[in-house]
Amino acid sequence: IAFDVEKLTWELEFFVKHYLLAYKGATPSEAERAALREEWSGIVDELASERRVLCHRDYHSRNLMLHRDALFIIDFQDARMGPDTYDLASLLRDSYVDLSPQQVDGLIAFFLAHKSGNRAPADEFRRRFDLMALQRNLKALGTFGYMTTSRNNTVYIQYIPRTLAYVKANLAKYP
Repeated sequence: IAFDVEKLTWELEFFVKHYLLAYKGATPSEAERAALREEWSGIVDELASERRVLCHRDYHSRNLMLHRDALFIIDFQDARMGPDTYDLASLLRDSYVDLSPQQVDGLIAFFLAHKSGNRAPADEFRRRFDLMALQRNLKALGTFGYMTTSRNNTVYIQYIPRTLAYVKANLAKYP
């Protein structure tokens, strides 16, 4: 099982269904929906073509636990093969934690300095990271909308502004 075109597209449609339509009450026209699908297509084609590695799939602050000065990673039952930027984007564009742009830049530089294997130029890696973060954050917004509207669990509403800010920043950076 991998993050392929089908899975990445499903997650973006999940965002439309549960965040835009159900949570926000948006009523996009068919032409607007078609335009979104066209944008999704370009994004998922690029992400699905990236080099695949094992991805935790939910690698964020709440799944990293410290116990007696040792780091433990939990909640990995949904791991699958995916883009090499996936887990880093999940961690550094975490809906639950604020990181400054300088912190993100420094952590990406640290990652690239210690990464083995395929060494893409830093600017190319950053673009792929930002694209993956955009997809990941849109999917997270879909999850927050789903939990709120379908499960009556409003705890995730507080994380929407941060996640939406990440999305808006990437959309402004890469029109």
